[in-house]
Amino acid sequence: MSVTGPLYLRMNRWPAVGVGLHLLSLASAGTVARASLAGMTDDPTRAAEPGPPARELADIPAVEVITRAAVMLMSAAAEKLGLSEADPDESPYRDLDEARRLITALAGLVTASAEYLGPHAGPVRDGLKGLQLAFREASAAPEEPGHGPGEKYTGPVW
Repeated sequence: MSVTGPLYLRMNRWPAVGVGLHLLSLASAGTVARASLAGMTDDPTRAAEPGPPARELADIPAVEVITRAAVMLMSAAAEKLGLSEADPDESPYRDLDEARRLITALAGLVTASAEYLGPHAGPVRDGLKGLQLAFREASAAPEEPGHGPGEKYTGPVW
């Protein structure tokens, strides 16, 4: 699955969460390179998707590596929240415990790297906030503001 593939298309169905637009704007602005998760999650017997030529890790600017990591965490958290399905409550991928871990890791990354993200910091923070709010909405017993996933790094989210 490509980072700019089906998940991005499904993310357009999240108007209440507000994450999809931010990820799409990062991708269309060229900030997020088209990266494949092949070898990590795809069937190894399938042929690799044609894509841009591979780049040496040393040639990729730090802001792009950080942004890619943030998008990967956002995408994974969205899947674990069930946001890729028409009805998140019925998603076979929904796992709020896993979503909590991913959102907390994303919050730590975003907080630690905000000064390096420049103009990309705002959209990444907005995506994080959208996931935190979606988590609160999905929880049977939502925590008090300040105690949700990643809020020890970001502060309370309402």
